[in-house]
Amino acid sequence: MTRMLLSIPSPSSFDLSWWDEINESKNWQDGIFFTLCGFYGLVSAIALVQLIRIEIRVPEYGWTTQKVFHLMNFIVNGVRAVVFGFHMQVFHLHPKVCIWVLLEVPGLLFFSTYTLLVLFWAEIYHQARSLPTDKLRATYVCVNVGVYVIQACIWVYLWVDDSSTVQFVGKIYIAVVSFMAALGFLLYGGRLFVMLRRFPIESKGRRKKLHEVGSVTAICFTCFVVRCFVDVLSAFDSDVSLDVLDHPVLNLLFYMLTEILPSALVLFILRKLPPKRVSAQYHPIR
Repeated sequence: MTRMLLSIPSPSSFDLSWWDEINESKNWQDGIFFTLCGFYGLVSAIALVQLIRIEIRVPEYGWTTQKVFHLMNFIVNGVRAVVFGFHMQVFHLHPKVCIWVLLEVPGLLFFSTYTLLVLFWAEIYHQARSLPTDKLRATYVCVNVGVYVIQACIWVYLWVDDSSTVQFVGKIYIAVVSFMAALGFLLYGGRLFVMLRRFPIESKGRRKKLHEVGSVTAICFTCFVVRCFVDVLSAFDSDVSLDVLDHPVLNLLFYMLTEILPSALVLFILRKLPPKRVSAQYHPIR
């Protein structure tokens, strides 16, 4: 009696070969990184257009927090667009610390851009509670300067000695920076949200501001928590590393979820232009 031997697929045949195929394909790499370049360029253009609209509407106010925020968004997203537009050159730079600098500088600028919102909300909260605000801006500047100085020291050390231990420390440091930003949004975004909810006067403006603060806080907190988690994970697992050319899908998911979508959503939520300044010589008819 002839027995028919059925071929049973082994578990290894169900591996993620398609993932490896995409990651190792030059066409997929170019397509994904150029897609990121396009999205970053679009967000950068939106931020610039909004900055110009604000400047045209209230040119006499100078460089307000709102204008600086949009300018920094334009710069951050513009730099990312250039980096990913020239991804082939960027990911083949030597020494490798040059790659980390080009990928991490926009990330640090992203941190500075969105902690500017935390500063703005902290000033509103302190003023509403009759608390001193004179040290808030100094704290913002000191924290940001400290972040850049420590990161620069890590880069210099890696330039001199490309140590795996220092690479690990650098990734954990970036995770800590992201965690600090998430904590800032939770602290002051949460406080301002609770304060607005307890505000006794019900109005359309209060509801809109409540929605604005709550939405931006949730988006930014989630964004920085995800960044922190991925940075920690990449420090322990090289397969999750973002500073290599052959992880395009991971780069697409990471940057879409932690920078492009959050930036686009926040710019949309904060799209309202400031009110025009009424001349002191003009008195509207009542």
